[in-house]
Amino acid sequence: MSVTAHRPPRGIRGSARTPWLYLAPALVVIAGLLLYPIYQLGLISFLEYTQAQVSGGVPTSFRGLGNYAELFGDPQFWEVTLATVLFAAACVTGTLLVGCSLAVLLTRIRAVPRLVLMLAALGAWATPAITGSTVWMLLFDPDFGPVNRLLGLGDFSWTYGKYSAFALVLMEVVWCSFPLVMVTVYAGIKAVPQEVLEAAALDGASMWRTWRSVLAPMLRPILVVVTIQSVIWDFKVFTQIYVMTDGGGIAGQNLVLNVYAYQKAFASSQYSLGSAIGVVMLLLLLGVTLVYLRLLRRSGEEEL
Repeated sequence: MSVTAHRPPRGIRGSARTPWLYLAPALVVIAGLLLYPIYQLGLISFLEYTQAQVSGGVPTSFRGLGNYAELFGDPQFWEVTLATVLFAAACVTGTLLVGCSLAVLLTRIRAVPRLVLMLAALGAWATPAITGSTVWMLLFDPDFGPVNRLLGLGDFSWTYGKYSAFALVLMEVVWCSFPLVMVTVYAGIKAVPQEVLEAAALDGASMWRTWRSVLAPMLRPILVVVTIQSVIWDFKVFTQIYVMTDGGGIAGQNLVLNVYAYQKAFASSQYSLGSAIGVVMLLLLLGVTLVYLRLLRRSGEEEL
């Protein structure tokens, strides 16, 4: 039997290449914008590169894994990494809870309240991060903010304590992130056959039971997508932390990896250490992305 007999027909091979032809322009642009910066980031992380090397007074030397050894030997790095993981997990959990709850609520209210809620959510989503952070700082200001007056907290400063500052930033991150989850999940719910929801209602299922036993299993591919996206976005939070805690809080108590890398690279002029932190973050997010793609592929196979 000839080898050519096992080859797929030419039409099938051509159709398999068609998606890549459509993606080619975007891939070229993304490669041009990302590959060279990533290359430079990795290169600097292996060098001795500080302000002295930038100014040309001292020649650049190769350190190999020395920057990574110094970074991994610094207890602050592990503290900041743990704080970043816990903070991102809390942000993702809050975003999913608020977004999914409001998505279910949108299916239960009338057209006018639904439109108002959608517009308010999209307004929060469209607000730039630095603008939203500034507004939240004004709302929770100990002297002039209305929140402390409503809660009877007096001159309590939210940004003074470590956990209260993280809680304030967390609320702002959830506020600007939940609209994507809400809109995406709401669209998924509207695609669920109405007969399924009516059957659950006839069986006397509560809203929570309907979500847990009916909607959540059917919306699993969508929930996987928004969860992984939220993990990637919340792991990279920079603006909210930097603005609302004035660069990482008192004595760096509110540092996350992005802000920590910024402080090392630009505040301390240790560009090689800042680059090493960037490479570590890149590898962590790459791992999350690979999990995301694998889950997407598995979900597609299950649907087939």
